[in-house]
Amino acid sequence: MQLLPGPVRRFAAWCAVILLAAGVVYVAIRLCVELRTAVTPALLALLGTALLRPLHARLVKAHVQRSLAAGLTCVAVLAVVGGAVYIVVSALVETGDQIVASLRDAAEGVADLGAAGTSLDDVASNARELLGKFGGTAASGVVTGISVAGEMMAMAVLALLLVFFFLRDSDRAVSTVRALAPPGAADTVEAMARRAFGAVEGFMRGTTLIALIDALCITVGLLVLRVPGAVGLGALVFVGAYIPYLGAFISGAVAVLVALADRGFVIALWALGVVLAVQVLEGHVLQPMIQSRTVQMHPAVVLLALTAGASVAGILGMLLAVPLTAAAFGIVHELQGRYGASGSGAAGPAAGPAPSSGAGDS
Repeated sequence: MQLLPGPVRRFAAWCAVILLAAGVVYVAIRLCVELRTAVTPALLALLGTALLRPLHARLVKAHVQRSLAAGLTCVAVLAVVGGAVYIVVSALVETGDQIVASLRDAAEGVADLGAAGTSLDDVASNARELLGKFGGTAASGVVTGISVAGEMMAMAVLALLLVFFFLRDSDRAVSTVRALAPPGAADTVEAMARRAFGAVEGFMRGTTLIALIDALCITVGLLVLRVPGAVGLGALVFVGAYIPYLGAFISGAVAVLVALADRGFVIALWALGVVLAVQVLEGHVLQPMIQSRTVQMHPAVVLLALTAGASVAGILGMLLAVPLTAAAFGIVHELQGRYGASGSGAAGPAAGPAPSSGAGDS
């Protein structure tokens, strides 16, 4: 190795580091997949902690005991999430008949074209045959769905409990990280942890602010158009904003469908215009102004992260993919700031957006 020229040695060293990092990431992903029942609540709890830490910190500054402050924060989360779910479900249930009616009208329109096998009678007879043939499979699917729902509820409860403990014991995070760090690397590990958590915290805050603005704009537009369930659809937009691109597409499609069902084709076009206008506002104004200050990731990187997350863990993977990628970018920026400029171990100025004060304490 010493006989090779300097640039070749450095290139070989970087290749070895990249291969080692890729191997570690692969093993970590495989372990997370195998232990997803325990890993998923922990990751969700970290996201919740990153979002809720400012509220908990304000309560502590107001001389509220740390455990009580963490409990009040979790109760506030339950109230907000439960209220949003109730609004969304009730609004969609109220407009369910209109949606079904619009779909029936669309089916009748297809049947009027005279295509073979598209009449409503044929569809009904085929549906009865399918139900009779696959009734057992459907029943087993219902049982599987119930078990999956129970597992998700258990993970949600575990995540909420972890949020409570993470918030309550956040003042011990730095000492714990330094204790687990290899000898002589405590400062570097602490800086990496602070930068990673700062990136996740910035992503969660920015996404929440953008989601709130999107939901308010779409809700106002739907109220002006007198679309039923406008508040519930706005809440659905807020929840869907945490899954970049796909969440906005699904929630916007639901809003347009409800407008089509109750108000007709022209109002549905206006609703589509409102949704598209809000998406343009988000992509060209809100994202550059808000997220560029906290997380700097190219849209192609976001799409790749979403695809990878969906292939590994479905919807949960899509929800976790972007903040975890933001944390990885934060670590890379910290290492670049420390070692990239001079190529030595001397600490240099950190690259990229800096985490907020105390980010590593959560």
